[in-house]
Amino acid sequence: KDIQFIDSYYYNKLEFLRFDSSLGKYVGYTELGVKNAERLNKDTSEIAARKAQRETYCLNNVGVDYQTV
Repeated sequence: KDIQFIDSYYYNKLEFLRFDSSLGKYVGYTELGVKNAERLNKDTSEIAARKAQRETYCLNNVGVDYQTV
């Protein structure tokens, strides 16, 4: 439960959109980001796919960094 998947989108070094697995939705930080977040949050298959990425990417690799150290 303490592992978090974040997928951030930037334009000109400014973050405008982020998916946060602990919130389970997209969050917009600019006018464009808010519009995109509203559109993406309505798509249940997109949200389910992002939540699944936490399972496939984060949980499978949690021990990899600690083994190499």
